[in-house]
Parts: sequence; C-alpha cells; structure tokens
Amino acid sequence: MADLPFDLDPGLSEQLARVLDVEGKIPRALEALGPVVGRDVVLVDGPDGIRARQLTELGARVALVSSGGAAPFDAPDGSADVIVAGWSAFRGAPDKELAQAERILRPGGRLLVLQDYGRDDVTTMCGDPPELHAWSKRDGPYLGRGFKIRVIHCFWTFPSIDEAGVFLADAFGDAGRTVHAGMTRPRITYNVAVFHRTFGGASEEEPA
Repeated sequence: MADLPFDLDPGLSEQLARVLDVEGKIPRALEALGPVVGRDVVLVDGPDGIRARQLTELGARVALVSSGGAAPFDAPDGSADVIVAGWSAFRGAPDKELAQAERILRPGGRLLVLQDYGRDDVTTMCGDPPELHAWSKRDGPYLGRGFKIRVIHCFWTFPSIDEAGVFLADAFGDAGRTVHAGMTRPRITYNVAVFHRTFGGASEEEPA
C-alpha cells in the first residue's frame, strides 16, 4: 500500500500505473522537497512499486525498508539523506515512527510523507475519509509537529472516457460508475499532500 491508499487486484494495479500522474508531478515534487537526486533515500513499504521506480530513475540510491513485520524500519542509524513514505507509514505522524525517522536520517535529513489531500474524484470513490481534513489543519498531527505541506494537483489520465468507465467500475464499483457519469474529459482529479520536515538541523531555506 505504499504507492496508493488502497489495494487493487494486480491487473488493475498495472492499469493504474499507466494512467496515474502521467505528468510526473509527484516525482518532481519529491526532488524539489528532498532533493533526492544522487542522495541516499530510504523508501518505506515500496518494493517494486511506482515510487521505487521513479526514485531510481531520478538518480536516487534507494534502500527499501518495511514499517511492519518482525524488524520495522530496519535501516542503520544515520544512513539516509531522505526518507520517502506513502500512505501506509507515518499516518498521523505517530511519535514512535518519527523517532525512527530521526534515528535513520543524517543531520539535516528530510522526511517526505505522501498522503491523500482529498477534495478530489479519487477520494470521493474512497468514501472521503475524515482524517484527511484533520491532517491538513494547522493544529493537526502533521503541521502541529513541525511539518509543512505541499499539495500536488494530479490526475488519472485515461486513453478515453469509455476506458476510464470500465476501469473505474472494475476497481470501485458503483462509486466508480458515479464518478465516470460526471466525466467530460478522460481524466479524474487526484490531490496528493506531501508533508515534509527536516530532522537534526534545518536547511538554510526549507521548501514551503
């Protein structure tokens, strides 16, 4: 669940990988907020997924770790310049996981946490989880713990509206059919929040 906030059957996951953020806004944001090019990056819960491929293509030296199992966050102390996590880890910025980030990161290291921002077509199909609104508040678990937020306005872009309808119905049932009925272009909106924070010393100008 490191590339998306929900699980899909393998065939549907492969289809989604071809239509998700074809503009490449998410990897560009990771580079802008890291940066990640030429740096040691720990990717949490992302084996063989979209994010691992994108980080490698950018030129990051990627090490994969899991947030669960018998050895969560199994990375050496001070081994990373950047930690990238999405959806499954650092949900609500729990203190126990933030302590792991501080241990793994070198002084001035960056933690980048991708979560859904909401207020889009994808979140509508997923039931609009209430925690998304709390997470973006000034006194919420992220911004209240020193994170900043950057919102990326992405799309799922399909070859045609008809093909979008087939995929959305297969993946999300009636909720997907409802979104498809309102489509006027072969894409749907998807807003991603990147909560970002420096550990062990601030950079000269931390990105907003």
